[in-house]
Amino acid sequence: MSTDELVPLLDGDPTPFLLDVREPDEVADWHIRGAYNIPLDQLEARMAEVSLREGIVVTCALGLRAQQGAQILASHGVASSVLGGGMGAWTSTYDQVAGDFGGARVVQIRRRGKGCLSYVVGAGTNCVVIDPSLDVDQYLNTAAHYGWAITHVLDTHLHADHISGARALMAATGAVLMLSPADPFSFVFEPLSDGQAIELAPGVHLCVSAVSVPGHTEGSTMYQLGDSAIFTGDTLFLESVGRPDLAEQAEPFAHHLYRSLHERVLTQSDHTMVFPAHFGAGVEVHGDQLVSRRLGALRTTLNALKLGENDFVAWAVANVKDRPPNYQRIVRINSGQESVTAESAEIELGPNRCAIA
Repeated sequence: MSTDELVPLLDGDPTPFLLDVREPDEVADWHIRGAYNIPLDQLEARMAEVSLREGIVVTCALGLRAQQGAQILASHGVASSVLGGGMGAWTSTYDQVAGDFGGARVVQIRRRGKGCLSYVVGAGTNCVVIDPSLDVDQYLNTAAHYGWAITHVLDTHLHADHISGARALMAATGAVLMLSPADPFSFVFEPLSDGQAIELAPGVHLCVSAVSVPGHTEGSTMYQLGDSAIFTGDTLFLESVGRPDLAEQAEPFAHHLYRSLHERVLTQSDHTMVFPAHFGAGVEVHGDQLVSRRLGALRTTLNALKLGENDFVAWAVANVKDRPPNYQRIVRINSGQESVTAESAEIELGPNRCAIA
């Protein structure tokens, strides 16, 4: 079974029984939501846990252990499928869902295994792309489907968990690449200024405006779609807020993050839809629903947003945990200090870990 075939099944009733035969530490680090773990070397002894299951899909890191697990199941008369490519393939599996906000269409492109969210926002014949991953065909095909020309490519910040596709998409389309000069990019781009607007449809007062929200990185930027939606990058998630420690300045960055949240983000209307750049393991993703919530709901559910500044900083510094895998090399690539190669995608494997747990 391919990972693309698995995605719609995860919304089914019943859902498949995902049997992950990796070691417990591998599964604890990164897994598909709902997976049941029995290490391969324990499977024979624990057959009673799976023998009556239906719709079994066996997975591992790259597929080899899953094939061995399926053979063990078959020797006991239990049918199963093997997830081709395992977690390595899951990291590059995409789906998308769309909705209309403020006169524009927002297409949310979800990279399921990485928890990455990117956006194509279009109106009339034009669109902008926010936080693209390296698979630029996802954005080219989406724009073509809606009859849009990609005029601008935007990143919300210098990403540390995945390789940005912004430069590749600019090269493929001739679009204008706009970034915050407060992050240390070493290639040519058009610098964003606070409050700058990109008009989506000529003659229509529909635009995407940039607002500086330093904290996760110094150049972190939130994009506003009128009063209808905000694209918060790694500043505000549905389950937490962005971590401030990746630049080795956790305490001062946490102060910046607090002020950005309270002076820039939380000043928006309760009805504003929040579109983050990531989702964590605690966020359920369904094929027909946007990964998004109204800002008013987040005010009441996220305890971090209820803290005063000193308590917020103390909480943020104390609760940052393991950093994204290979994040320093990913930052070098995304800042232009190191080139993207055919092997670069391998360093992205693993969870995004850009939120405070």
